[in-house]
Amino acid sequence: MTFKNIIVTGGAGFIGSNFVHYVVKHHPEVHVTVLDKLTYAGNKANLAGLPAERVELIVGDICDQTLVERLVADADAVVHYAAESHNDNSLIDPTPFIQTNIVGTSVLINACRKFDVRYHHISTDEVYGDLPLREDLPGHGEGEKFTPESPYRPSSPYSSSKASSDLLVRAWVRSFGLRATISNCSNNYGPYQHIEKFIPRQITNILSGIQPKLYGTGKNVRDWIHTNDHSRAVWQILTKGKIGETYLIGADGEQNNKDVLELILKLMGKSSSDYEQVKDRPGHDLRYAIDATKLRTELGWQPEFTDFETGLQHTIDWYTTHEDWWRAEKAAVEAKYAQNGQ
Repeated sequence: MTFKNIIVTGGAGFIGSNFVHYVVKHHPEVHVTVLDKLTYAGNKANLAGLPAERVELIVGDICDQTLVERLVADADAVVHYAAESHNDNSLIDPTPFIQTNIVGTSVLINACRKFDVRYHHISTDEVYGDLPLREDLPGHGEGEKFTPESPYRPSSPYSSSKASSDLLVRAWVRSFGLRATISNCSNNYGPYQHIEKFIPRQITNILSGIQPKLYGTGKNVRDWIHTNDHSRAVWQILTKGKIGETYLIGADGEQNNKDVLELILKLMGKSSSDYEQVKDRPGHDLRYAIDATKLRTELGWQPEFTDFETGLQHTIDWYTTHEDWWRAEKAAVEAKYAQNGQ
């Protein structure tokens, strides 16, 4: 499938903006309309330098039916990244997660149904709950992995709201013929990620002279993927994926949080033990792991950032050279964590 005009919701956020940069760089025939509410996690600076004739930013809410229908009527496809996505925030106040992730998705898929527009839904591996740790293996990873057939077992208000949105999309495909695909991706890292998230929080703490923080014992395992690899996978699914199918995106990047933090410290010239352990998150999932066999075999996708240390150094370098991007928010982010003893 080919597209000339696509809408990227949440395209001024972390993963969405990286996708917009990818499309502009690699697909010069495509015009991108970014629909973003510009909450704290959205940032116009994430789209800086992109040509105005290729990218248009519309500041608006995906729950605004009138606005969404006006935009979707002129589009060939919608790629839906917009979401409330921070687990800690969802535990404090679930309401915005229900509104954005569930109600917003329903507005989008109804508009795409009305105008028969191709829709791709960005989701998360967190909808599947967690997997047991393997204490006998390095990094406590390997063993069982999530597949497209894994049952949904969300743990937090965030992941349950994303699971709900996934199920809406599946129902609209079956009941109304919505031309949709879904992707569930593992933890992303890379440029433009908000500094409340684990990896950029640790990097910016070190750059700010603040001791990094580790939840609990740090044994929780995440399956890391560089956001550039995620962008390439989404484009592959959008253009070649089978309607109604779910594809899992992962790069075999299992690392526990303790090892990731200690590697960040090492790469930034610090002692690997120079961090503070803080109270754990309630209901903290133990381990995520993605089986991306379907994506690789059916659509031919392969990750390019296969060495986590190299990708992490790339990310450290970006935050080091873009202090003007994150510095103004740093004190407020840390104050919010301090209120929760984290």
